[in-house]
Amino acid sequence: MKRAILLAASSGIALTGTAYAADTITVVSWGGAYTKSQVEAYHKPWMSKTGNKIVSEDYNGGLAEVKAQVEAGNVTWDIVDVELSDAIRGCDEGLLEEIDHSALPAAPDGTPATEDFIGLALHDCAVANIVWSTIYAYDGSKYNAFDRPRSMIDFFDTKKFPGKRGLRKSPKANLEMALVADGVAAADVYDVLSTSEGVDRAFAKLDSIKDDVVWWEAGAQPPQLLADGEVKMTTAYNGRIFNAMASEGKPFEIVWDGQVFDVDLWVIPKGAPNKQAALDFLAFSTDTQRLADQAAWISYGPARKSSAPLVGSYNSDPNLAMGPHMPTAPANFMNAIANGFEFWADNQDELNERFNAWLAS
Repeated sequence: MKRAILLAASSGIALTGTAYAADTITVVSWGGAYTKSQVEAYHKPWMSKTGNKIVSEDYNGGLAEVKAQVEAGNVTWDIVDVELSDAIRGCDEGLLEEIDHSALPAAPDGTPATEDFIGLALHDCAVANIVWSTIYAYDGSKYNAFDRPRSMIDFFDTKKFPGKRGLRKSPKANLEMALVADGVAAADVYDVLSTSEGVDRAFAKLDSIKDDVVWWEAGAQPPQLLADGEVKMTTAYNGRIFNAMASEGKPFEIVWDGQVFDVDLWVIPKGAPNKQAALDFLAFSTDTQRLADQAAWISYGPARKSSAPLVGSYNSDPNLAMGPHMPTAPANFMNAIANGFEFWADNQDELNERFNAWLAS
């Protein structure tokens, strides 16, 4: 399997400083507060600069729609925000265009992009924009200061902390978190999960709360589940919970123990109708300033080192510093799991099948 190549430039399509091919591109992402951060930091400035237009569409992740479009020879999406394992799989399966990293914009001090992006950010067919995490959260108004959830063990303890749990309808992150709750150290999660016994152990732990689970699929759902009181705790994307806290004043609390952190990346489907304009947008939206600008709207870390010093306060509140709310803040990173993108690229189909069978049982 072709793996991530961080420093070597691919031999594929070159990025250019000017969009030539089209006036309109279709940009696909995850909706809600995350897409809003992209619209404000990427879409609007790019449209103003180029005179081109963007049609923004939402999806719930995965490669199914990209694959269907490519195989049908009827690609309507130009650029898509994906998870890392999907970027790797999509490239391996020939569903995505290769990208020339050497043509990405340099940092303001001249550091080449290939040296400025963080590890795991550059791949044959993908360029990262954010670092994000799956965490769990609860409504702080429902607990007293001395008896509230503090660990992944607490999330799975429905005797000590009774009530419904929200989980994403996917094996990703759920299996990892289940093992942490069952006593596996974060650093050892994928070693355990790479064995059939480890997979059995993770599903057994999920069994212990299965009857109390409310399943979610879209990133906007977990904050709503909490706000409506449908669940006492829920896994979620950290930025969605931050948005509910910072912009809507919700009394939510994030538990960072056992967080599964990852990167999201831009990819261009093979045969995208407006490929050159999409490449121009990709280069623009992953420059130093644009990534720093996005971090003012949502608590996802920028994928370039040069962007970090430019991250300041929350866009709507100059007194709210964004740094402490990032997944990589030292206080939040003490028992974190780096998403095993190679593990998922190799095992996702099999584990999706088992997960769906488990759901139906």
